[in-house]
Amino acid sequence: MASSDRLVRIGSLARQSGLSPDTLRHYERLGLLKPVRRTQAGYREYDASALSRVVLVQRALDCGFTLAELVGVLRKRERGEAPCRRVRELVATKLERAEREIERMRESCDALRSTLAEWDRRLAHTPRGRQARLLDHLERAPRTRSGSVWPKRARATRDVRAL
Repeated sequence: MASSDRLVRIGSLARQSGLSPDTLRHYERLGLLKPVRRTQAGYREYDASALSRVVLVQRALDCGFTLAELVGVLRKRERGEAPCRRVRELVATKLERAEREIERMRESCDALRSTLAEWDRRLAHTPRGRQARLLDHLERAPRTRSGSVWPKRARATRDVRAL
C-alpha cells in the first residue's frame, strides 16, 4: 500500500467528519489531533486513524466534556496512564448538573403554566381593547425554589427592551 493510501489531507478529513478544516486545525493545536506530516506544499496529512480520533472527540463533546478536559484525559492516556476514574468522575458531575438543570426547567415550566392559567382567567374577564395588565401579575407569580419564574440562563440573557 502506498503511503498516500494511508494518509488523508485536511479537506478530506473535514468532509468525512463533517467538521471544518479550521476546527481540525484547532484540534491539532490543542494536541487532540496529530498530523503525520506535511507535504512539500505545506498541506497537512493525517493518518487514516485520525477520523476515529475526531469521532471520539465529537462524541465526548456531545457527552458534555470540554476540549480542555479531553486534552488532559487523552494526554494521560497517551502517556500510558489510566485516567478512567477521572473520566467517570467528570461524567458523573455532568449528569448531576444536567439533572439539576432539568429540575429547574420543570419548576420553570410549572410556574409558567400557572402564570398562563392566571392570564387566561384575566383575559376572559377583560373586555377587548382594554389592558389586562398581564405583566403586572408577574409581581405575584408563583416562584420556583430558586426564587424565579424564569430559569437562570434565560433570565440572564433576556433583553429588557423586548418586554
